[in-house]
Amino acid sequence: MIQIKKYAAIDIGSNAMRLLVTNIVEENGKPTQFNKSSLVRVPIRLGQDAFTVGEISETNINRMVDAMKAFSLLMKVHNVEKYKACATSAMREAYNGKDVVSIIKEQANIDIDIIDGKVEASIIASSDLKHFINSDKTYLFVDVGGGSTEFSLFSNGKMIVSRSFKNGTVRLLNNMVNDVVWTEIEKWIKTATAEYDNVTLIGSGGNINKLFKLSEKHQDAPLSYVYINAQYQKLNAMTYEQRISELGLNPDRADVIIPATRIYLNAMKWSGARQIYVPKIGLSDGIVKAMYFDRI
Repeated sequence: MIQIKKYAAIDIGSNAMRLLVTNIVEENGKPTQFNKSSLVRVPIRLGQDAFTVGEISETNINRMVDAMKAFSLLMKVHNVEKYKACATSAMREAYNGKDVVSIIKEQANIDIDIIDGKVEASIIASSDLKHFINSDKTYLFVDVGGGSTEFSLFSNGKMIVSRSFKNGTVRLLNNMVNDVVWTEIEKWIKTATAEYDNVTLIGSGGNINKLFKLSEKHQDAPLSYVYINAQYQKLNAMTYEQRISELGLNPDRADVIIPATRIYLNAMKWSGARQIYVPKIGLSDGIVKAMYFDRI
């Protein structure tokens, strides 16, 4: 006999907000299954506010409230019994972030936790990442967001070290990442991977997932450094409009995909990785797992 629970995760990022509804299937003697039931993405670019003027604008607060009301109704329709909402770098850095949390609680009855980079990385590690890691290999996990990028090194099946940097796609679009930050990332990656041979990247985030989809490869197949670099050159040669019309990118993806690709390329170069795997995992998946296993 099986038992099915429904959990939901809300990921409030710098480029978009997501609601993930997951069916959790429990059966005696078998591993628990986590099956995605619904995923809704709303392109509210909070990072544009937070990183340029330091606060979430009234317009985007109203959009967030509307989105959260919609998420609340969707969770009700799906009979969700437990949820968790986590906000990342944009809400962390907006000086009115806590005020926005209070407004959303009052108007949409959604509780939001503003989490730091280390917690974000640990939550992502709670996802299905372990299923993609061989115990005898070394991996650099790279999660590129709008405001920050999380790096985690795994070897022998265990996390060795993790670090979050204020280098994300929305920041890069606004020329808010200087050479010092890039140098710090380069130094950290080279130091963290120095004693390991044959490092492989694992990429997370909407942009690397889009690049993978464009490759038309099987889900278990990796992308090569050569392919990522070729895509980077191709995207750079196209106009914003061409990326939308010819590649079918969403308007809020067509600009951030270039700086995201640059981050992945540099991570591969500095770690010596020649391949990158792209499992379909992210913060929202990790939130569901962390809730289920009482880690948050």
